[in-house]
Amino acid sequence: MAATKAKNSATGRTRQPNTSPAKVSRTPKSRKGKAKEDIGPAKNAEAWKNTVELGEDVTWSWTSLSDSWASRHAPVFTKDGSYFFSVVGSSVKIYSSVNGQVVSTLSASPSGSSACKYSGGDGHTDVITSAILSPNNPYQLITASLDGCIKVWDFLEADLLQTIDLGQPILHLCAHGNFQEFVFVAVARPGKKKKADGGSKDDNAAVLRVSLKPRPATAGDSRQKSSEITAVGKTRSTCGLALSPSGQWLVAVAGHKAYVAQTSSLKSGFTKFVSPEALTCLAFHPSEEYFATGDVRGNIRLWYCLNEDIIRSQSAVGVEKKAQTTTLHWHAHAVSSLAFTLNGAYLLSGGEESVLVIWQLHTGKKEFVPRVSSPIFTIAVYRTKEHEEGYLLGLADASFVVIDAGSLKITKSFSRIKLDSSLSSGGQLPPASAPLAYHNQSASLMLPSSHPSSLQAYSPSQHQILLELEVSPSNRVSRRDEKRIEPSRVLSIAIARTGVWMATLDNRDGDDTFHREIYLKLWHWNARTAAWSLNTRIDRPHGEAMVNTVVFSPDTSRPLLVTAGDDGKVKVWDTRTNTGKNGEREEFWVARSSFHYRSELPKHASWSPDGSLLVISFGAYVVLYDPTTCLVHCVLSSSHCKSASSAHFLGTEGRYLAVVGTYDVLIWNLITRTVQWHRRCPAAISTVIPHSIDETLAVFHNSSGQEDASSVGVYHATSRTPVKVRSLPFRLLSITSYPSHPSSSRNLPFTLVGITTAWNVVMLGDYLPPREEGATDAQAIAGRIEVGTRRTLFQDIFGKSAFTDHSNKQSQPLSSDQSYTWNNNLKTGMLEGPSHLLPPIETMFDSLMAGYLQPRLPPHTEEDEQDDSRDDMEEDVDVNMNLPGTMTPVILGSRADRVVSYQEMDMFVELFKQHAVTRRNSSLGLINGHKINGSHVHSNGHVASVNLPEPRHRVNGHQPTPVKSSIQATVPANGVVEEVSTSATAGKKRKKSLA
Repeated sequence: MAATKAKNSATGRTRQPNTSPAKVSRTPKSRKGKAKEDIGPAKNAEAWKNTVELGEDVTWSWTSLSDSWASRHAPVFTKDGSYFFSVVGSSVKIYSSVNGQVVSTLSASPSGSSACKYSGGDGHTDVITSAILSPNNPYQLITASLDGCIKVWDFLEADLLQTIDLGQPILHLCAHGNFQEFVFVAVARPGKKKKADGGSKDDNAAVLRVSLKPRPATAGDSRQKSSEITAVGKTRSTCGLALSPSGQWLVAVAGHKAYVAQTSSLKSGFTKFVSPEALTCLAFHPSEEYFATGDVRGNIRLWYCLNEDIIRSQSAVGVEKKAQTTTLHWHAHAVSSLAFTLNGAYLLSGGEESVLVIWQLHTGKKEFVPRVSSPIFTIAVYRTKEHEEGYLLGLADASFVVIDAGSLKITKSFSRIKLDSSLSSGGQLPPASAPLAYHNQSASLMLPSSHPSSLQAYSPSQHQILLELEVSPSNRVSRRDEKRIEPSRVLSIAIARTGVWMATLDNRDGDDTFHREIYLKLWHWNARTAAWSLNTRIDRPHGEAMVNTVVFSPDTSRPLLVTAGDDGKVKVWDTRTNTGKNGEREEFWVARSSFHYRSELPKHASWSPDGSLLVISFGAYVVLYDPTTCLVHCVLSSSHCKSASSAHFLGTEGRYLAVVGTYDVLIWNLITRTVQWHRRCPAAISTVIPHSIDETLAVFHNSSGQEDASSVGVYHATSRTPVKVRSLPFRLLSITSYPSHPSSSRNLPFTLVGITTAWNVVMLGDYLPPREEGATDAQAIAGRIEVGTRRTLFQDIFGKSAFTDHSNKQSQPLSSDQSYTWNNNLKTGMLEGPSHLLPPIETMFDSLMAGYLQPRLPPHTEEDEQDDSRDDMEEDVDVNMNLPGTMTPVILGSRADRVVSYQEMDMFVELFKQHAVTRRNSSLGLINGHKINGSHVHSNGHVASVNLPEPRHRVNGHQPTPVKSSIQATVPANGVVEEVSTSATAGKKRKKSLA
């Protein structure tokens, strides 16, 4: 199906990339009236210029390694909690709840692709705004998009079942089981107010009820029309739309108002209730008829206006009214998301502060989960297959965090590449450049993380983050009042060829209260722990001046580091070794030499392939130095390039030097010290990347007139004619080489990794490694959904493994009619576990001994007595007897699991009925002064009773007295036994109020 998309943050449009690794070029269409011609290598500069301007060049193959933005739509879980759906642009990714891996992607398929499995057409072509599970079929997903379409998916088979085209951008969608084949949507409508450019402001919306049944005339079309559309009312641009649990009320929030309508009388329209602040989010209580909203000032309001008397009391339709509300306030900034727990006793809220707040509704008390690493965009509450509750937070850095509801601790984190949260939330403009480098020892990319002062190591082959490095420790403070606090930001990064050393440069601009902070830090790689450790910190390496270049020499034995700054100096840094008192050798970095050239400012520095030459670009001059003596070898200057921004060696021999200016590319032959060729480019040069092996150079240009496009010209050192011309639907902030497979052709392929201006990490070039299976394609997951049964009382006590079906494992199931030897060491496993969860040992002694020892029958003859005596001797030596009904351990991998038989469970039943019940203490929930486990506690806090049946088997040859009783105890989800309370106590944690 569809490949990864790239999204233009300014226009919201998406572009379809060519991600096929094999297909890197194609013949462009011929012009009208002319024969088809191959313009791959342009004949001259004018032909290449026309190629770029006419858009007839070939798009370079590329694929996205990250999601270019974080979704503000809360994830949707399947009924069993095994998977959840996350909206990413015009696609829906299906994640596994266990490991966070993407198992399938529902998106638009490329035109003509054989991967298209849809029966009703392609997927969405614009940003998806809503995704819900069908209330009538839990295996169907309903999505709505700004392209005006409602689509119904069978996510088990990855099929698109139906498409309803409304012709208007859809902002929100909701549905309820009471309304078969109907959904409610909020669509955008043009406003009357005009913008400065003459366009209309799209700040108005309308709420509609739409039938999913198509018109008979459009039944066979790929985009069908709805057979029935009912208008409910007009609103401002909505930020939330939901139906009450009973389906009686429809609520939309927009601007400063909450719009309420009765679903039984939609023709009556909305009743408007006014909020003092602009609303941002909406959440309905799961069982009661009231809802919660958040606003831009951090206030949370509970609205109690869903009453027919209040609605009927209005004198006219559309009159604004005030409702009874309860206000909760902690957030300093806007509330991004709200969600009720499944039992409705708690309300969860999150926002820019990166703190999850848990509100206890009947007391107003609150608990916190702080420092979740990034601002919270969405909150989803779900129940696992083990019937445990959890919270899934969608963060601004495009990652997910799982929080356990019992301990309020972060248990899991799902992330691909974390984005800078300050940029993804729209708080700041992207910087002019971004740090990016490849580390060969870990085969990972070092790039910016969710905070500007941190870096992350991402492995493209493993599709996961290997580590995070906090370069400049700083407090994660969002902002002070309305003014944002500028954090320390990592500006550049360089990694030595050996992969042992890494240099980072971080900067924080000063103001009236503190001076500017510039730090050059050297990090050492520990191969054993696979982590970076700080070795040397250099404060203000070039004084108050900014550092332009940080680059290591290619020497593998003893690398050097070169920095160039706006103070006009070039500094060379080297390592020194110090021997401590214990004989330990400590290596650190010091400044070895410093030099400058006239009064020129150095702009760029690079090394020859063997490290014997150091070239510095000083504007109009390019100077070659001996790095050992810092003496000038030669000075290169040309009238063709009066201002050189960078200079790069080409190939592995270092014969050619490419000098790059604003519009010029100049190739020097260092052996003859002559200009090999010069080229004046039609567009400004944004960046230049030389090939790591071949004598080729990739020159990137920003396309004129297109803010989200760029072009690439690949040149060889011996010819001014470009080898190939390619285009890209984005612009790049930073770019670096990525190791690729060699080619037998004359020109080795380029494989590059870059960070776009939309803060998206992409891989591009002639050869792309194979994509992650299932990450960008639709995969059927029908066989992965498990429909499990509810856990029984004994499963809660002794674990589910005793009743697990092992037929799908490597070992074959054991037959019930076979006899096995039960190792006596395994029989004591019934005593394993917390002591407070086990009965007194005296109550189990007889049954345990009966399992080890068999009763002897009285002897009848002397031979029988001799046999019995021999048996006694054997019993003293070995008590591992072949007892009927016992089983051997089943080896599963490196762990031994024992299959529990029904005979053993009958022994436990007899044990509890014979001893635990008859010796029951008069106090509730106590046996011999100990707490009893075994009762199941419902979500509402009530204790369930368990009636034990009469015994059916004999114990030690005796028939126990039938005793019927009811045991009650409290066993919460986290496994800790609590006291049984006879009345509801206010403030009790995780208990819903009984009032």
